[in-house]
Amino acid sequence: MKVGKLRLVAITPRMMQVEETELPASGKLAELLGAKLAAEWPPEHWEPHVLRFIAQQFEERPETVGWHRYVLLREGLRRTLIGCVGAFPKEDGVVEMGYSTLPAYQRRGFGSEAARTLVEYLLRQDGVTAVTAQTTVGSAESIKVMERCGMVYWGVGDEPGTVRYRRER
Repeated sequence: MKVGKLRLVAITPRMMQVEETELPASGKLAELLGAKLAAEWPPEHWEPHVLRFIAQQFEERPETVGWHRYVLLREGLRRTLIGCVGAFPKEDGVVEMGYSTLPAYQRRGFGSEAARTLVEYLLRQDGVTAVTAQTTVGSAESIKVMERCGMVYWGVGDEPGTVRYRRER
């Protein structure tokens, strides 16, 4: 899916397998996508347990395959892997979203653009009634991303020192 300067590409089980077996990043995933691997790859919180969680989601909830996406930046004729955005079902129509942009690409609107696109996509899906996201209390940049997605403060998050934002259909 092309959105502004970004291309969001749905992660497939094959991509997950390549990424998990190649940590730390070797560039095979970027090769598979026809993209360049940014020097800072992988983004924050892109760890083996996260990859296993997504793989589990693919098995248990195949309808979520299109919810997990890589964010690619088109630079000239070459795309560069710059971050990720994705979501997973929580309970009764609520979907939790997460996003991460590599430091060199932060504060340039890419995270907001990708997150907003995913929120709008998710709210069009059957059975999805709300999208939430969490961050630490002091993460002003992350809170701005959630607000740009139309989310409002919804209370404390799951872990101490976190807050939750939410947007309903």
